[in-house]
Amino acid sequence: MPTFDSLLLRTERLLLRPLAEDDAPALYAMCADPQVMRYWSTPPWQSIEPAQALIARDIKAMAAGDYLRLALERIDDGQFIGNCTLFSLMPQCRRAELGYAIAHAHWGRGYMHEALVALLDHGFTQLALNRVEADVDPRNLPSVRSLERLGFTREGLLRERWIVGDEVSDSALYGLLAGDWRKAHPGAATNET
Repeated sequence: MPTFDSLLLRTERLLLRPLAEDDAPALYAMCADPQVMRYWSTPPWQSIEPAQALIARDIKAMAAGDYLRLALERIDDGQFIGNCTLFSLMPQCRRAELGYAIAHAHWGRGYMHEALVALLDHGFTQLALNRVEADVDPRNLPSVRSLERLGFTREGLLRERWIVGDEVSDSALYGLLAGDWRKAHPGAATNET
């Protein structure tokens, strides 16, 4: 796998770039929000330390090509609004998993769809992925709709897969194949800088 520490993707409204140390306060604010973390596999963060640790881990992992996590930065004002990730990269199988989060103030504006189109297009074209998978709480209907809008197909359900605090939740498993992506998004070429 290539390294990702200098990867930049542009969309109409967003710059997707590696996380930087000064993103820690905004990342913490997003991940401390119970609404954002409602369907996550961990509880909301209680301090800035997890944000700082994640960014430090990313700096090393992205340079090694272990996974790809990009901040979503609005072009018009440079504001960090979320992130998206391709992780569990399996070069032999040309497979990865997809993750994403966006600050609550930016929900419903199409930013995540815009970012995921760019990220997935990069994955299927530049990384030659054959398959991308996503694991989502089936109660998280906005995320389910986002995946389906991107062309993902629900392929299974793992009952009571996660326990966060005292809450037990299922996982709906979704998959997207390169061939399906190319059919559904023939002109989704990523703008890389």
